[in-house]
Amino acid sequence: MVKIRQVDVTLLDKPKTRSSGNRELSPRARERLAQQRQFSRMLSRLNERDDVFEVRLDKDEKAMTIRQRLMRAAEDLGQDVVVRKSDKGWLVGLATADRRSRRGRKPNAQRES
Repeated sequence: MVKIRQVDVTLLDKPKTRSSGNRELSPRARERLAQQRQFSRMLSRLNERDDVFEVRLDKDEKAMTIRQRLMRAAEDLGQDVVVRKSDKGWLVGLATADRRSRRGRKPNAQRES
């Protein structure tokens, strides 16, 4: 059976605030954060067309996840990069006119009417 009792109105008007504080990151979250920093450091070293890095994958990492993280890190740094598949992972370099993808629709200027 439930118990009913009358309480002070302040309990209803001012709900409890959660004092969660700063929670400690899980080991996987710390690993992702460290990897994001590593990607940012690598991308900041891309200065010229000839600078290319290879990101090798561990057996427990998913290739597309790593590619998405690389692209997100590049976007955060404001860099335009190209990520291409290699035998053991991904190749990362600055995007140039000849490296950009030609997939998709053509721009309006090039399209014939």
